[in-house]
Amino acid sequence: MEPFRIKTVAQYHQLRGLPKPAHPLASVLRIEDVTRLNDDEPQRIVQDFYMVALKDNVNAVMNYGQREYDFKEGSMIFIAPNQLYSIRAKNKLTHRGWLLLVHPDFIWDDPLNREIKNLEYFGYSVNEALHLSQKERTTMDGIFQNILEEHLSNIDRFSRRVIISQVKTLFNYADRFYNRQFITREKENHQILTRLEKLLNTHFNDDGLRRGHPPSVTDIADSLNVSPGYLSSLLKLLTGRSTQHFIQERIVEKAKERLSFGEMSISDIAYELGFEYPQSFSKLFKSKTGQSPSEYRSSLN
Repeated sequence: MEPFRIKTVAQYHQLRGLPKPAHPLASVLRIEDVTRLNDDEPQRIVQDFYMVALKDNVNAVMNYGQREYDFKEGSMIFIAPNQLYSIRAKNKLTHRGWLLLVHPDFIWDDPLNREIKNLEYFGYSVNEALHLSQKERTTMDGIFQNILEEHLSNIDRFSRRVIISQVKTLFNYADRFYNRQFITREKENHQILTRLEKLLNTHFNDDGLRRGHPPSVTDIADSLNVSPGYLSSLLKLLTGRSTQHFIQERIVEKAKERLSFGEMSISDIAYELGFEYPQSFSKLFKSKTGQSPSEYRSSLN
């Protein structure tokens, strides 16, 4: 069954029983204005625009991708175009907060159109919402309020520029607060790092290698129940290295082990480690060690 697609900001307003937006490509509203879901609420929804929500007092269940969203007081969520989600609630909605909708056409000629695609929290695992302190919540409330006031003002040639500027400010603070969240959740983050080490150990033992290819960054992130973007941010903060670096490090470690035995050809080692072409393996090995596989093997004698 195809997901229900919402193509415009106006269609979203219509679906939620809201007045027409003041601007056809951008909208900010008090989320308590959405009082209940429809009786025929779509089971799966995708949108053609960005959505940022700041919610608390939530009595609904939201699924984002294939996982259930962990709402807490003062949680912020970030949904990009074409990301799948659904909402379920049995009673009248009790949520409070803000909702910001921005269509890509609103920012098409602004650097934000490029920058927003690189904001990692639009790809984060749903279990890693941005949870705000009271001070951070006050900051975000002020930014949403500024956007609302500009949104409801008479539209002139400065309106779009001012709104985009405020949206950029919101994203800059989101970056700062997400970084704080990484730091303050030290225990949970180190548990992910420990699980990553165990996953790589399991794969690069002899039985794991028989599966034919090294794990991809996406494979690792899925196994850890986080998104690739979140895992990358976490590892860079904790270790200064990327997920790909961890994988390549294990490949080189296992290659050195095989080369030291002197029994397997370099081509066979490359194939065992999942490389389609031995040249690709040799290139990676030399980039990490400064020696070709044959040079490394010779240095052991």
